[in-house]
Amino acid sequence: MVYRTPIIAGNWKMNNTAREGVALVNALKPLVADAKCEVVVCVPAIDIPAVAEAIAGSNIKLGAQNVHYAPKGAYTGEISASMLLEYGVEYVIIGHSERRQYFGETDETVNKRTIAALRAGLKPIVCVGETLEEREAGKTEEVLSRQVREGLAGIEDLTNIVIAYEPVWAIGTGRTASCEQANSTIRFIRRTCAGIFGKDQANALRIQYGGSMNADNYRLLMSMPDIDGGLIGGASLKAADFATIVKYDKGGMGGMKLRKELL
Repeated sequence: MVYRTPIIAGNWKMNNTAREGVALVNALKPLVADAKCEVVVCVPAIDIPAVAEAIAGSNIKLGAQNVHYAPKGAYTGEISASMLLEYGVEYVIIGHSERRQYFGETDETVNKRTIAALRAGLKPIVCVGETLEEREAGKTEEVLSRQVREGLAGIEDLTNIVIAYEPVWAIGTGRTASCEQANSTIRFIRRTCAGIFGKDQANALRIQYGGSMNADNYRLLMSMPDIDGGLIGGASLKAADFATIVKYDKGGMGGMKLRKELL
């Protein structure tokens, strides 16, 4: 048997000033205090100090939306792992499709950022996913295999890594992969990881779904055996909606997801 603790992470993207972010987490804290999963808010860099102070003493963990691979230097606009750690950041999103699409992220830079985050003690949420064109061309597995192999190259231990499967065609579009599509694709990612890291690590790896999961569709998605949580976009900006997803008790196991080995 394999135990995986579900993880629900809110990705605020470029939303909420520091004041708005504090108001949001203050509303969220009492709603998720009894959550049976890990709860993370990944906030804009400028909000990190204020949100860190606001969530102190709660069960909400702090995440960032990006980290550079260099410890310091002439990288205008970037943020280093040590800067994040100073404010208690635990998780960091790496390789989100919007970073790939708008800011030139590649599998190579995702790999460098992931390695830098791990070395510093951060926990990367590594995003992978195919475009609609790639899915319709039957290239989903080819694309995901490449992203996993190149994005995690040189890494030996998956313990502190979370993977977020985010079909690009379902992000912010209102479209969602069917439960079966999402679970089947995530199972493929797990099998790919088994081929690289071994079955034990792959079975223990937490893989989220990140394509427009919201308060209306989360139950069906979270009921799937290979889906270990969600990387939540728009729904994370509303305390009540985010809390509804967080409070889903997968399997009634007190937050610990019990599954037979699937590999």
